[in-house]
Amino acid sequence: MRDMGEKRRHGGGHHVHGVGFGAGGVGHAEHDEKRREPKKLDMSGMSMDTIPHLSMPLGNITTLDLSNNNLQSVPESIIARLLNVVVLDVRSNQLTSLPNSIGCLSKLKVLNVSGNLLRDLPATIEECRALEELNANFNQLTKLPDTLGFELHGLRRLSVNSNKLAYLPSSTSHMTALRSLDARLNCLRALPDGLENLGSLETLNVSQNFQYLRELPYGIGLLVSLRELDVSYNSIAALPDSMGCLTKLARFSAAGNPLVCPPMDVVEQSLDAMRAYLSARMNGTDKDRRRRRSWVPKLVKYSTFSAGMMTPGRATKVHGNAEQGLLMSDYRTLDGGIASPGFLSMLSPRRLFSPRRNSPKHH
Repeated sequence: MRDMGEKRRHGGGHHVHGVGFGAGGVGHAEHDEKRREPKKLDMSGMSMDTIPHLSMPLGNITTLDLSNNNLQSVPESIIARLLNVVVLDVRSNQLTSLPNSIGCLSKLKVLNVSGNLLRDLPATIEECRALEELNANFNQLTKLPDTLGFELHGLRRLSVNSNKLAYLPSSTSHMTALRSLDARLNCLRALPDGLENLGSLETLNVSQNFQYLRELPYGIGLLVSLRELDVSYNSIAALPDSMGCLTKLARFSAAGNPLVCPPMDVVEQSLDAMRAYLSARMNGTDKDRRRRRSWVPKLVKYSTFSAGMMTPGRATKVHGNAEQGLLMSDYRTLDGGIASPGFLSMLSPRRLFSPRRNSPKHH
């Protein structure tokens, strides 16, 4: 606390613009209007073990920086009073938990809790529905709240690298605004189902999960906005064929994997070579075609394929896939497992059980 006094006496770094803190702190603003202006309370790098008594009203604090201290906890009462806080930075402390009252921060957009000793995040974090960026790197997290993605629809950046996560919650697939997901240096066994829902995702880093991560989901090829993908230093032997559809991908790394499909020399040649190799596999064997057939409706739905990429011909909705808006050309061989739309229409219930049109009347 002596250091804090010295900093105030010398006009140094850590202060609140317009208000004082500590016992007997008084406001320095000359006008009521200035006192109502958003404030930043900067108490970073002050070697604090505990937060001192804050006498000023916290309702107009929009940024609270408590980073680079030795805090083991943050009082529930302080967090509950930060009704207008937008940025909360508590990185590089000794926190083992976050207060449940963090759920009161309805305007919070940026939360940085990296570099602590957190084993989990409170379930009440789901109440921070304005949250756009969550940084929880370098902790001891073994799990994230199961329903995190159901509430945080506006989250754009999720960074949880350097933890002990075995899985990401299945609700991750509901974070449809997510643009960056960093889950490297964990113990991930798999990526969540429904990954294809993340249509805005531009950067995905799941590198350095080492022996734990052995495969990528087929839905990764549906990430139509993906520009950067890092899967290096895992145990992946084969990339999904669907990755041949990642037309916006500009940076890719798979170093340190025992890749056999595609061979590493293809991957190292160029992104175009890798895409061509995987696309060829999608159109390859009967087994590949059957697998592709199950995914093509989704590829069309998520705009990975468009009608313009199909073979020219009369576009027809295939029965059974009408809800997906699947457009196929007139001709498909029975060998490939997909009959022509004309043939399928002969077997449709409407055709079989409806009266024939223009049929002669029987007398």
